[in-house]
Amino acid sequence: MFEQLGLIGCGLMGGSFALALKRAGLVRRIVGYSKSPSTTERARQLGVIDIEAPSALLATSGADLVLLAIPVAATEATLKAIRHLLTPNTLVMDVGSTKRDVVDAARRVLKMDMGGFVPCHPITGREVSGVENADPHLYVGKRVVLTPIERTRTQKLDQATTLWQALGCEVLRMSPEAHDAAFAAVSHLPHLIAFALMNSITGQAHGDSFLSLAGPGFRDFSRIAASDPQMWRDVLLANREELAAQSALFRQALDTFDQLIAAGQADELELLINRASHARASWSAATAGKV
Repeated sequence: MFEQLGLIGCGLMGGSFALALKRAGLVRRIVGYSKSPSTTERARQLGVIDIEAPSALLATSGADLVLLAIPVAATEATLKAIRHLLTPNTLVMDVGSTKRDVVDAARRVLKMDMGGFVPCHPITGREVSGVENADPHLYVGKRVVLTPIERTRTQKLDQATTLWQALGCEVLRMSPEAHDAAFAAVSHLPHLIAFALMNSITGQAHGDSFLSLAGPGFRDFSRIAASDPQMWRDVLLANREELAAQSALFRQALDTFDQLIAAGQADELELLINRASHARASWSAATAGKV
């Protein structure tokens, strides 16, 4: 049981975490802060938080658990704002989709005092944002990746692990570097492709009429293009090196398809499609209920 959660960022992810803690009976009081005062007020009205704080620092005051549910680019400034009220007993976590930049920011700001910081990435979310969409079940049955570093205290890592498990999550541990390499391939590149595809269609003279004919396949493929622009701007920039490597591999694969189609090589084309179809079916069966 935590006495107080200092929630910095009362949107979808932070709001859902707060509701999940309340649902599990793991916190007595939640003090929330968002950059927009109207968001903080709305979070209180919806019962997501108990008390509105006028600053990140005051949300941290008296908290034994702090969650940073903010764009990854804001991590360093936020840690600078709250570091004076962090104690050795405070567990600090984030929910960012990139980890090397978050860890580097924590190293610069917290330095020798970052043993209580446990970087986290819950593998969940929605294409909608805002505290109105907060859901206490958002994390249930999902995976959470923890990326501890050499200064992370074992006691705080175990505390974070136990907390996420109590919310119904499967907890994995990776290095920040391994995390960012993996998620460049399976998350960041797919979002980039979805954004580019929508822009390529809407940028055409008849794009709107094309979209009017799109069916369920296009809906499923393009769903993530509706994701939060600010968040994904920061994620793509933060992981640009790993993303560039994955983008190059994708371009090679796409070029191969283009070449086979242009040459009319039906057997080779079917072989590549079959390989992709089999891989997708195998992945879907192995991860049923986890994504």
